[in-house]
Amino acid sequence: MRNRAYVALGANLGDPQAMVRAGIAALDSLPLTRLQAASSLYLTAPVGLLDQPDFVNAVAAVETGLEAEALLAALLDLEQARGRVRSVANAPRTLDLDLLLYNDQVLNSPRLTLPHPRLHLRAFVLAPLAEIAPDLQLPGRGSLAAWLPAVATQQIRRLPC
Repeated sequence: MRNRAYVALGANLGDPQAMVRAGIAALDSLPLTRLQAASSLYLTAPVGLLDQPDFVNAVAAVETGLEAEALLAALLDLEQARGRVRSVANAPRTLDLDLLLYNDQVLNSPRLTLPHPRLHLRAFVLAPLAEIAPDLQLPGRGSLAAWLPAVATQQIRRLPC
């Protein structure tokens, strides 16, 4: 069975635009997984740990034969292969890959929470997600479009292609 998943990508070290683009391309090389769509790149201010460079963010849709936790493991492997070091929460990073949604699955395991617990609170997730899936329903939260006004004050800028 093919599953639809949405992945958030972000980077703010090195060449963040190139790293996010490489991350999007790498999604298509995961086992049993094919890239279906990718948003534009967006420039956003950091959240949490504020004393760091701005982030480049995007969202991609994939179709995958991997189960949710196996997809998460593959995403973490991609991060590590691209130099991701986990030090403190919200630290600068070469590449961050977050599994946002996996079909309509709701899951709360020690390794994975679906939908991503903060996706509805972040413009850097909602804006690119709305670009590629404007009619998307967020399990347990309603329409994606209904959440966009809640993040309207967060600064986000679409980067030129």
